Amino acid sequence: MEIRDPVHGSIHILKEEIPIIRADFFQRLRNIKQLGFSEYVFPGATHTRFIHSIGVMHIGTQAFDRLFRDKLDNKDILRLKETFKLACLLHDIGHAPLSHSTESVMPTIKELDIPKQFLANENADLSRQATHEDYTIKAIADSSFADSFLLVEKKFGLERKYIADLIHGQTNEPEYFTVNGINYFGLLHQLVSSELDCDRMDYLLRDSYFCGVSYGSYDLDWLLDNLQPAIIDNQASLGISERAVVTFDDFLLSRYHMFVMVYFHYRAVCLEQLLMNYFQTAPNEYKIPACIEEYIEHDDHFLMKVLRNSDNKYAKAIIKNKIPDKIYESFNQNQHARLSDIRDYLNKEGIEFIHSSSTGRLSKYYTSDSSYNKSQYTMKVVRNLHNSMKKEYSDINKATDLFHKFSNSHAVNRLHCNYDELNDDQKRELIRLINNN
Repeated sequence: MEIRDPVHGSIHILKEEIPIIRADFFQRLRNIKQLGFSEYVFPGATHTRFIHSIGVMHIGTQAFDRLFRDKLDNKDILRLKETFKLACLLHDIGHAPLSHSTESVMPTIKELDIPKQFLANENADLSRQATHEDYTIKAIADSSFADSFLLVEKKFGLERKYIADLIHGQTNEPEYFTVNGINYFGLLHQLVSSELDCDRMDYLLRDSYFCGVSYGSYDLDWLLDNLQPAIIDNQASLGISERAVVTFDDFLLSRYHMFVMVYFHYRAVCLEQLLMNYFQTAPNEYKIPACIEEYIEHDDHFLMKVLRNSDNKYAKAIIKNKIPDKIYESFNQNQHARLSDIRDYLNKEGIEFIHSSSTGRLSKYYTSDSSYNKSQYTMKVVRNLHNSMKKEYSDINKATDLFHKFSNSHAVNRLHCNYDELNDDQKRELIRLINNN
């Protein structure tokens, strides 16, 4: 099967993969927009998690073929390739409708009843609220979706458990990912989820294209051409050639600019907060079901129908795309102090307002002192030594100073209220506080 994608061109799907894509669990993603409420700001941003997921698998295929270019005739490598491709394809299979805010009405892990072997650890807190990642694991591990994997399991000898392992980043059976004495689990998981993963490589280009902006552009081909396995003590990690470090910097900055200019747009963020307010003030109108088979019905159209039928004021505001006026936003500590004063005044006067906060970091894998989160796998820069088959490896944060420059989270805080409904005294005092007079 061939899919025509406006971002990547022709994408070829193996016949054994077609039942997975045609299954109800995956088809559900046709009705979940990649950027949720962002289409209210960027009308072209109606692309879905369906085509994004296929795009991630496409980039994953290209990345794998470059990393294992001299091993693609090995049966075990081909088994790993298909396992990895399906992890890329299914990484978003459990995503909730409209936005991440919908996760606030998900059941507990205990109610979702994920098989123990698929939990991050045996002592996992079963009382915590489930996330879309948990629904992803449940769909792959314990649902009728299993029937769709029969052809790929038969041809490649893979097991669904290891697809789930690659997505949540832990495995109890590294032997499955070990070929000729080298454990490739870390490398493959990094391509699913890390500072340079196939998910980000697709959504930056795709979101930029459909939003009609250029902030997410970067040199995909050069990055892919310079991917290299970094094999240390028989453990493989994701590496890039030192000549591609500048391109990697550009990739990081593209992501940062997309957050600031697109993902943090005040209107989309405020609509998400209105949705959260709706869930809190109408707790019995919408819940995500714990039954994974019922979850198939819950897409953007399902939730929008619930909102259209609701008398809740926040639901009506979302349907009409009517948000309260933005009266102030802060980008630094001094401005945030002023925002706190304005918020205190609104509270004192009993004026209803929305305080939205958007926080992003260049990489979630690095802390404020640029040290690497040791629970994650470290991305490497690979240097080929002159006149030698040997390679020299160094951690990526030693090759670029961007992690240090952007180590602190970039936060944008905003206040919204219905300004026209205030009396003259309240308007005057707000103006004085906003102008810091």
